[in-house]
Amino acid sequence: MDTARIAALLEPFLPQPLSPSQLDQISMYIDLLFRWNSRINLTAIRNEEEIVTRHFGESLFLASQLFPEERVARTFLSANADSAQPLEDSQLSNPSHPERSRRDHYLSSKPEPLRPTRVLDIGSGAGFPALPLKIWAPYLQLTLIESNHKKAAFLREVARALTLTNINVIADRAEVLAASPDVPQADVVTLRAVEHFEAVLPMAVTFLARNASLALLISTAQLPHLTTITTVNWRQPISVPQSHTRVLSIGVHR
Repeated sequence: MDTARIAALLEPFLPQPLSPSQLDQISMYIDLLFRWNSRINLTAIRNEEEIVTRHFGESLFLASQLFPEERVARTFLSANADSAQPLEDSQLSNPSHPERSRRDHYLSSKPEPLRPTRVLDIGSGAGFPALPLKIWAPYLQLTLIESNHKKAAFLREVARALTLTNINVIADRAEVLAASPDVPQADVVTLRAVEHFEAVLPMAVTFLARNASLALLISTAQLPHLTTITTVNWRQPISVPQSHTRVLSIGVHR
């Protein structure tokens, strides 16, 4: 899909445009999604533009809310610069690069702490919102839980094709992992379009580290279920752009 069209479709969901390399990654992702969707059911949406807005737009909207410092990083002002100098992905992913070091120094000098980096996505399916989160913030340590082995293979193929690193795809059921002695702990746990939401929601809390965030892309009809989770302080839900019923709800684990 043409990257200029992707950028235009994503504009309502993001505070600023993605980089050319990120748009290229999304274009490749869409091609893979269509190719695999002919063999396994990854998404019921068949229209390319609707895939961009419904899947990538919603996921990247979540990313911009969870990791706003990435926006700062890409418009980082050095001490001697008169205008914003965007950082390339290669600079952001290389800790020894001087621009990355200056960016990190700038962020660490701000009163807000750097966001955590361990993200765990339950019921990843075709990879939303998890893989767009990784495209938005390449430094994330990402774990995707997907019990369907064919879908898990697709997730691994997308990560390989897009050269995304620090990704662990676990082909198992979330309830099995939640009951194991070594429960994976994360700084952010994400949920989107999972079956049996009311049953999965309390289980998702078991994967949260202390003071971690639980980020949900849900419908307004599902909001009442949040009151059953008393160990999470919920923020005011945020409406997803271009939707009358979809909201982003973020809570912090006490």
